[in-house]
Order: sequence, then C-alpha cells, then structure tokens
Amino acid sequence: MTDTPLKLFNSLTRATEVFEPVHEGEARVYSCGPTVYNYQHIGNMRAYVFADTLGRVLQWKGYKLTHVINITDVGHLTSDADEGEDKMERMAAKEGKSAWDIAKFYQEDFERDLARLNVQSKQHPRATEFVEEMIAWGEKIASEHCYELDSGLYFDVSTVADYGRLARAVTEDGEGRIDTVEGKRNAADFAIWRKTPAGETRQMEWDSPWGKGAPGWHLECSVMGEKLLGFPFDIHTGGIDHREIHHPNEIAQNQAFCGCGGLDDATHSGAKIWMHNNFLVERSGKMSKSSGEFLRLQLLIDKGYHPLAYRMMCLQAHYRSELEFSWEGLGAALTRLKRIVMAGERLKDAPAGDPSHQKFAPIRAKFAEAISDDLNTAVALVALEEALAVKKVDASIKRAVIEEMDAVLGLDLFGLTRTDLRIRPKDARITEAEIEAELIRRKEARMAKDFATSDAIRESLGEKGVEVMDGDPLGWEWKL
Repeated sequence: MTDTPLKLFNSLTRATEVFEPVHEGEARVYSCGPTVYNYQHIGNMRAYVFADTLGRVLQWKGYKLTHVINITDVGHLTSDADEGEDKMERMAAKEGKSAWDIAKFYQEDFERDLARLNVQSKQHPRATEFVEEMIAWGEKIASEHCYELDSGLYFDVSTVADYGRLARAVTEDGEGRIDTVEGKRNAADFAIWRKTPAGETRQMEWDSPWGKGAPGWHLECSVMGEKLLGFPFDIHTGGIDHREIHHPNEIAQNQAFCGCGGLDDATHSGAKIWMHNNFLVERSGKMSKSSGEFLRLQLLIDKGYHPLAYRMMCLQAHYRSELEFSWEGLGAALTRLKRIVMAGERLKDAPAGDPSHQKFAPIRAKFAEAISDDLNTAVALVALEEALAVKKVDASIKRAVIEEMDAVLGLDLFGLTRTDLRIRPKDARITEAEIEAELIRRKEARMAKDFATSDAIRESLGEKGVEVMDGDPLGWEWKL
C-alpha cells in the first residue's frame, strides 16, 4: 500500500505534485521553528503536528528522513518588519534574566510540548550556533544584492527574479505588514544584519563587517537549511503566516547565495516543495500571547485534556484548512481518542502479525489513498476506525494493521491506556482517592437497595466534575 504515489500541495507552484526525492531513498525536511521568548500557543503547535505527520508519511513510504526544526533564539523582532524591539531582549528585560536563560527555558518547554504531542523530530539547532555562517553568507551576497544603511545591511529584493511569487506579495495587500525604514530602496527590502544602535548594548550581539549587531530573522533559516540539508532539499514547511513575508525573503536569500535564476524552476528557491498549514482559529482571542492566559498545551492539560486529544483534533481536519478551536470540539476529539484506545486495548497482548490479510485490503487501500493524497488525515482516521471494527479476524493481524496506521497518525495507540486519558483537572475539588471511597460507599448503598443514597452520591460526584459510569470497567471519568 505504501507504493501509492505521494502527492503534496506545493505552495510555490500552487499545484499538487508527486513527491520525487532530491536524493534517492532520502527525504530532507526543514520546518520553521519557534522564537523561544515565551510559551508556544496551541496554534503554533499545529504546525509541528502537521510537519510530524508529513515526516511519518515519508518514513512510511520508505524514505530515510532528516527533519530539522530550527530554534530562533536571536534576531526576531516584534513583527516581520525591520523595526521594533527584539523579542528575546524584551522578554529578558521583563523577567530580569539573561536572553540566553530565556531562550534555554522556553526551548525546553517547547521540546516538552513536542514530546507530549508525540512529535518525532530531534534536530533543533539554535540560530546562535550559526552566527559565523550567517556573517559569511552575508559577505557572499552583499556586493550584488545588499546595501548598507545606518541601521544595518539590507537585501534589495529587486536583485532577484520573481520576488514574492510564493505569497503573490507584489500586491499592496502582500506588503501591508512591512514598516517603512528610512533609506530603504524598496518597501519589501529586509534586514540581513541589524546594527546595535549607537550608545546601546545588546545581550546578544556580534562583530561583523557592518558593525556590531545581530543577524536578521530571515537569514537563519536560509543558513541552517543549506548547512544541515544542502540545496536543494526536499520540503520546507511552516505556518501559512510565513508564506507572506518570511519565506519569500528566505527564498530571495537562497537565490542570491546560489546564483540561481527565476522560480519557474522550484529548486532555485532552495527547496523543491513548500508546504504551509492553515491557522487554528479561536474566537475568544485567547490564542494571542498578549492576552494573558493564552491557550497553550499546559492549559489544556490543566483542564483535564490529554495532549494527544489535541493531536487528534488537528488530524480531524486537513492541514490546509482553517481549524476552529473550541472546548466542545476538543472534548469530542478526546472522546473519539478514548474509543479508539479502548478498541485497541483488546489487541495489546496479541503478537505481531502480517497486515496484508485480504479482509483488510480495501481498508488499507483507503488509508493509503487518503494519506497519499496530500495528507488527508481525516479520511485516514475513518479507515483506522473501520479497521478496528472488523470482526472475526485474528487479533495479531488486526494489531499489525492498526500499528501500521498509527505509525503515520502518531496517536501512540498501543502505548496509551484509557486511564492515561483520565487527567485530573487542576481545579478539581476532589481527589481520586476520595472518588474511589465514594464509589465504594455507593456500591454498598446499591447492594443494600438504598437507591436514594446511591443517587445522592452520584449527584454529589457530578457536581464535583466526576461522571459515574455504571457497567463501565473504568467506573468513572472526569466530566469535561
């Protein structure tokens, strides 16, 4: 089933293309990582669930995967523009810590969230590890593609062909988020190197041919992509917001560095395929980090939701479609995950079998077709549930089929238990020990046919967020 051609939507060509690797038997993927000045909200994390799913599919297809997610620990301003206070410096001043400590703390938190979401990538290089290479890159392209202002070294976008094709950013709308910097030749020109203003000292600054300062945000991805994966590599991923400015700037740098021509040949961009996940939409405005208690993975856990319920929520939608977040939707995703885990638990003790049983052939074909059609995980999940529902088949064969599918979906179905999914909300007013004691008391009341007491205990537990489930082996759940 893995020989079904893998078709992926290329944002650069605006077309779905059959994946053909640059290097035979290999797949090299670069994903734009976070700026580690704060916790990541769940909208950020959707990008890594998508990129991880892509990586799993490539592995399932038999490719040796190299997947890099960079860490921006320097150089990112408060917007995509070339003005504003550096996010790292700003948070360091706010918390009274060094910028290096801020970066370390929030990188570790980000990597913890990746693990919670079962994201496999282990390569997380930091921008500060590549500053010398960034300076060398700037030196190589400066004479033909850059000019110097008092504030730094700027890239002249008119010096490369097809600037903005990825975003169609040649329109006024495409350039609306770029602030004016005095002296810039073109509105879309961007910083390669930002000089430290006279009389100021930054925590993160380096000597360069253009003065003491720090690299521009866009430069790091070009440098790390080339150094770690080589040009051209196979796939570059990121959120749809990167498609408008960050990635066009990255592509322009790549063209300048390689001496490449226009983008009719996609490899001139540095990558053969550019892929972007759409936004996670939350109507209350709590997605933004400026909103105080914004939606991050830990908040979901504090409210009693397992992190893999969020992964399930992401998989239920196509990565290129907007996904609306709601607590009701997350609860439904958790319920669906519980049902799948419960069905899978019956197979845990079965030995590994051969998935190529004729009874599963149509379902496996449906799964393969869906996942090969630009990662249609929503249909792939349905195929997984259909496989779990197959009757009168050897458990070892069914287990092998489910393992094959879960290797792509990443839900850890044979590692999870339903008990794992029963997370105590942070503000719960009762402990698990107290719940068990009340259930024993209720059982005794039912045996004595004291149904009034039994019902009162059930109602009291319900008021404290505990849903009693008579006849269920687990006995109770937190009411979400």
